[in-house]
Amino acid sequence: MQAFDLYAILPELVLLVVTCLLLVASVYVPERRVSTPGVEQDIFHTPRGVGFVYFFSLILLVCLIFAFIGRMGDVSLIALNGLYQSDPFSNLLKACSCGAVLVSLIYSKRYLTDRAMFRPDFIVLVLLALLGQMVLISGANLLTLYLGLELMALPTYALVAMRHNNEKSVEAAIKYFVLGALASGFLLYGMSMLYGVTGSLDLLEIFRTVADPHINHLVMAFGLVFIVAGLAFKLGVVPFHMWVPDVYQGAPTAVTLMIAAAPKLAAFALLFRLLVNTLLPLLGDWQPMLLLLAILSLLVGNITAIAQTNLKRMLAYSAIAQMGFVLLGMLSVFDDHAFSASMFYAITYVLTTLGSFGLLMILSHKGHDCETLDDIKGLNKKHPWFAFIGMVMMFSLAGIPPTVGFAAKLGVLEALVDAGHTFIAVIAVIASLIGAFYYLRVVKVMYFDEPDAKPKFVVNGSAFAKILLSVNALFVLGLGIFPSGLMTVCLDAMRRTLLGS
Repeated sequence: MQAFDLYAILPELVLLVVTCLLLVASVYVPERRVSTPGVEQDIFHTPRGVGFVYFFSLILLVCLIFAFIGRMGDVSLIALNGLYQSDPFSNLLKACSCGAVLVSLIYSKRYLTDRAMFRPDFIVLVLLALLGQMVLISGANLLTLYLGLELMALPTYALVAMRHNNEKSVEAAIKYFVLGALASGFLLYGMSMLYGVTGSLDLLEIFRTVADPHINHLVMAFGLVFIVAGLAFKLGVVPFHMWVPDVYQGAPTAVTLMIAAAPKLAAFALLFRLLVNTLLPLLGDWQPMLLLLAILSLLVGNITAIAQTNLKRMLAYSAIAQMGFVLLGMLSVFDDHAFSASMFYAITYVLTTLGSFGLLMILSHKGHDCETLDDIKGLNKKHPWFAFIGMVMMFSLAGIPPTVGFAAKLGVLEALVDAGHTFIAVIAVIASLIGAFYYLRVVKVMYFDEPDAKPKFVVNGSAFAKILLSVNALFVLGLGIFPSGLMTVCLDAMRRTLLGS
């Protein structure tokens, strides 16, 4: 191993070692307990070492964020004999993934504590899933990509099933596991076809071989179909979306956030690595597939969401439609502006998702989850600031100015028009107008419906989580008014990565 190899994988090594040490140390560190007079202590609410693990996990994530931001100016680097790559694209996405996990853990603490799920194993599983995302984002070899994908997926299966005494959670975990295994099989079979045709697992070598006009194009086309199917499942787009609503609804809200936020960035990275970095010469084959998946996702996701009264299920169908927009950014001939617009969309969607599910957790309390439209009726009458935060998040998901969702949608639509897909852009606008209905319905329920005599929502969570949620909402507004900064960062990262490859 060379020095630059160690430098390339140092953050991942630190995350792996610290996570393992935290798991072992949690057994030996006693938890400080606060006894409440007249209240029987429940050992499951204060498991040994969880405060220690939680505190050092937050410190670790903050350090990783600064480490990846500091690497943004580095040149592209291929390490470990072509297995791993560190470039501006990967460093930006990994910094955002660490930030998303950090915010998710802060939002989730009180929610998990009330449900006896705030345990060291929960935090360790989240960190291991993050490690998988980081490996996946930096994969330069088919085996590395698959290793990262499975390392990300396996802990999330366990997280969904962690509330084992709840039938919906167990059902969601089984569906997620079975369909996830099926999608991994699709992806692996497609990769095996690529290897059979090209004789290599290295992404750069596959790119050079695929450009050869004498390769077996029929086998490549079949392999491409399986790869796109596997990618579509990981993104949760139609017709491979069956798991999304059930898992979002069945999993505890904290786990839903862990699935809905950071893994979307890793899925986008997998999409970019396989289709753009590796299979760009087959552009004419995979772009029609992405176009069909994107249009179906926009229409099915937005239309089906109208009938939902469960907020988590509604946000699941919303996620399907939002991922359709991410796919639209990949329809350019070869334009770094279009790819950066797609990356900007993915990052800002994660930011909005954090705020949306964070609000649901703060409005939940012990014995009751805030999940349905009835649960937020008249929120503005009791808690106007949290109603405002909810409105900002819904406006952003709908693409209404001045939120960042509008800037993200506008960037993708401009890229579509520049690529000559004006008709597709019109369809995307119509689908967004349909989707605006169910987002605005949430705002209407919060602001214009009368609250029940005894409201179901109770503002919960730590003061720090409430402050962070407020900052989250202000970021959604601020990036909508001044989007150029993040757009420039995305464009620069994409441009230097494409030039480096």
